[in-house]
Amino acid sequence: MKNNIIVLLLIATVHCFANYNCTSKIEWGPTGHRAVGEIAEQYLTKKAHKKIQNLLDGQSLALVSTYGDEIKSDDRYKKFSAWHYVNFPFDSKYENSEKNPQGDIIQGIAHCIKVLEDENSSVEDQVFYLKFLVHLMGDLHQPLHVGKAEDKGGNDFQVRWHNKGSNLHRVWDSDMINSWGMSYTELAINSPRLSKDDLKLINRGNVLDWTYESQKLAKEVYQSAKIGEKLGYRYSYQYVGVVRIQLQKAGIRLAKVLNNIYG
Repeated sequence: MKNNIIVLLLIATVHCFANYNCTSKIEWGPTGHRAVGEIAEQYLTKKAHKKIQNLLDGQSLALVSTYGDEIKSDDRYKKFSAWHYVNFPFDSKYENSEKNPQGDIIQGIAHCIKVLEDENSSVEDQVFYLKFLVHLMGDLHQPLHVGKAEDKGGNDFQVRWHNKGSNLHRVWDSDMINSWGMSYTELAINSPRLSKDDLKLINRGNVLDWTYESQKLAKEVYQSAKIGEKLGYRYSYQYVGVVRIQLQKAGIRLAKVLNNIYG
């Protein structure tokens, strides 16, 4: 019986990788999310860092950054599924668009901040929504999380990645990052050097402004490939730099939000 179970698990695993479907909706992938958390740590104030360390019992932002994906397998958290993205027509305003009744990433981030700013929130809620906020700020900067509703943010945009089945969403989530072969700490340490003016520019605006920025980039991403196209080294050469910048922006802006909350 034990041997049969192992065989079945192996078959399922092989089938999963062969079809590239089992993780098609993972945002940034663990490496990207952890890089965002690691970068954010560098920009926290001492007060914010101490408060966060106390809440997370010493765990790093990098460690908790994947929490939003980890809980997807638990039916108790299905109500948060729509918080990972937002879809509204390109070149339109979010404020005037039809809202998802289940919420979206903009509403999700706002709710997380509201709970964390409320002194009456339970410690349990503070920990939960802090972890979720770290995750969602990463998601916001993956451009296809502000992509088209009709193809599920590029999940139905089928392409080949180094001649293996994938989709445009996955290419930007994890394929490019994983193919580059760097750990999340290496990605964070080797982030582009920024001047004070660069930092001011990145920190300018708010969540809605950053959403429009991601949507603008999403338009470029959709134009960067054709359905069924074989993507690989050349595509990475053109766009992995963009991915690195998005991870860096996400980390810096996450720190800004946390510093505003905790001082």
